[in-house]
Amino acid sequence: MSKIIFMGTPDFSTSILEMLIETHDVIAVVTQPDRPVGRKRILTPPPVKKVAVAHDLLVLQPEKLAHSEELETLLNMECDLIVTAAFGQLLPKELLTHPKYGAVNVHASLLPKYRGGAPIHQAIIDGEKETGVTIMYMVQQLDAGNIISQRAIPIEDEDNVGTMHDKLSALGTTLLQETLPSILNGTNSSVPQEASKVSFASNIQREDEWIDWQQEARQIFNHIRGLSPWPVASTSLEGKTMKLYTAELVPNVSGEPGKILQTTKKAIVVGTGSDDSIALTEIQLAGKKRMPTANFLSGYQDELVGKELG
Repeated sequence: MSKIIFMGTPDFSTSILEMLIETHDVIAVVTQPDRPVGRKRILTPPPVKKVAVAHDLLVLQPEKLAHSEELETLLNMECDLIVTAAFGQLLPKELLTHPKYGAVNVHASLLPKYRGGAPIHQAIIDGEKETGVTIMYMVQQLDAGNIISQRAIPIEDEDNVGTMHDKLSALGTTLLQETLPSILNGTNSSVPQEASKVSFASNIQREDEWIDWQQEARQIFNHIRGLSPWPVASTSLEGKTMKLYTAELVPNVSGEPGKILQTTKKAIVVGTGSDDSIALTEIQLAGKKRMPTANFLSGYQDELVGKELG
């Protein structure tokens, strides 16, 4: 049975690790350190660590892998392959070349498009009709290695980051399981990425969360679902932040960008920079819980129509 070192951190990586545990000898799991979470800042282990601990696997959690004691531990292990999936750190050169068959990464995009830390978010925000998973060899440059295998799936209007995350995690697990045998017997082929088609999906910043109501309705719709359910798109109402979880396109209803045009039983309809508008159907006000817009409207006493979102 092949000896594998696995490196990953978030929920996206857990099903991949579980598959490797069932089918191979996972000799070590490397993940990010435990981090404070929530308002009470409770120190919480990464999802990958929880899976590894449940299976009594060796867990290493370096703040930075390069020049660490954990790196020395890994270099002293006999290993056939390193598999990474959303680990969150670049690997030192000496580690990339240490395993018999090198190191491979499971990346949630159709490389060379969307290299970087937020490929699922960016594909939806950009209005892509499909995305997918790529298995590629790791090099010192971010997500730039040769492609071993790749598979696409559609992005539907009903999808958001949450649904696509789950679909791509499952797809990555399946594709890796299908691809591993040829990697581990040295018969697989790989192709370089086309440099002219490279694009990047950097981690989402706070300023990226704010809606620009001057954009077309379709762009705003994609922006909202491309940030839902995390980190969530934002706007403001009467100077207070409003987070936007779900929305619908309202064709052929136009008005001043950012102005509330009407309310229905379940939505707040807002003008955009195009001839269509956006119906906000699930929101969260500052200091409140996430709720259907219908619940908010039932308890809101003031007239909303004519007010502006910023």
